[in-house]
Amino acid sequence: MKRTTSVLPKETANPAAGIEKFREQTRERFLTEAELARLGEAIREAETIGIAWPEPDRSNSKSKHAPKLPENRVTVISPFAAAALRLLIFTGARLREILDLQWDHVDLERGLLFLPDSKTGKKTIVLGGAACSVLVNLPRSGKYVIAGNDPEKPRADLQRPWALICRRAGLEGVRLHDLRHTVATLLLHEGAHPKVVQELLGHANVAITLNTYSHATPGLHREAADMLEGVLKL
Repeated sequence: MKRTTSVLPKETANPAAGIEKFREQTRERFLTEAELARLGEAIREAETIGIAWPEPDRSNSKSKHAPKLPENRVTVISPFAAAALRLLIFTGARLREILDLQWDHVDLERGLLFLPDSKTGKKTIVLGGAACSVLVNLPRSGKYVIAGNDPEKPRADLQRPWALICRRAGLEGVRLHDLRHTVATLLLHEGAHPKVVQELLGHANVAITLNTYSHATPGLHREAADMLEGVLKL
């Protein structure tokens, strides 16, 4: 007996064909000046005296108990982790751009970072005085600026120190990438030209910068409207 195999027509070969894709909502978070101040204080505390562990949940018999010795109940982050967080805040760079940064890419004399391979290709980051100060005071331990356990490999992530610092600063649901959003928003709010912000962040074009961040700066729109009112005199 000859076996027959049914073949779906091309238009129905994909069972998901014709189904409208779910539109993902872009989650954006911008830190306020007060939140940035708490974040800075938490970083200073974490790298100096350390941040205390949260009290264990005594109602849960399976929870781990905190160390008995007071000096063992705090976590002190490394100067490299603290430097990485500050560089993210002062530059608006992407996480991997900072973690993969090598000393060969740093020109402190001119205040520049030369990134050979960022998300959008080669990229130059202009450093402000605060970012330069972070790099000047950072000890050199291997070829990577943000040294990890292996001097020949870049640090994998900043998840633990970031979670610790966010908890201390009272910041919930804040991602490291939100620091980049915050930098862009603050610059636009302070009147920086969108083209400058685009180049600083390494966006492919200025439209990305405007589409992503212009709605977060309603004050700029109001200033523009007031400017028209003053000029037209109608």
